[in-house]
Amino acid sequence: MTLNKMKKLLFLVFAIIAGFSCSQAQNNQPVPPTIAPYKIITTKDQTATFADLPKNRPVILIYFSPDCPHCQKLIRDMKPDMDKFKKFEVVMVTFTDIRMVKTFENDYGLNKYPNFILGTEGYTYTVQRYYRLVHTPFVAVYGKNGKLVKAFEEQPEVKDILAVTNKI
Repeated sequence: MTLNKMKKLLFLVFAIIAGFSCSQAQNNQPVPPTIAPYKIITTKDQTATFADLPKNRPVILIYFSPDCPHCQKLIRDMKPDMDKFKKFEVVMVTFTDIRMVKTFENDYGLNKYPNFILGTEGYTYTVQRYYRLVHTPFVAVYGKNGKLVKAFEEQPEVKDILAVTNKI
């Protein structure tokens, strides 16, 4: 195979992956009742796992892609209500390069919120496989007991997330 054909094939593969990584609907599989056993490299160049989460604190897990317009909109829409998420540990996981995650964190000012942890699982796809994700963003809200309260398999409105978090 010539170098030119390889480049075209590689471009096609990346285009297909990008197309699948950013959309509004998830698959119809049931969401597991406990948080994914994630292991991420954070924007602070540290390893974080689900075992590191504070006990008796609710969690919001957001699986996202930094270049996904739906994910960007979700964070923009959350910004005016950030104080309402203070009681939650918000874990944002992606598969993309950590440099993209750091840029996303800086662009949206998420480094100002100590309860937000952003990181990449790299190409392990552990979280992606655990939830059987097809599209981003995916949002799952867990209670203090670590059990799933609600998963948003389609891009949620912030008011819908808040309606769930207000009950916890």
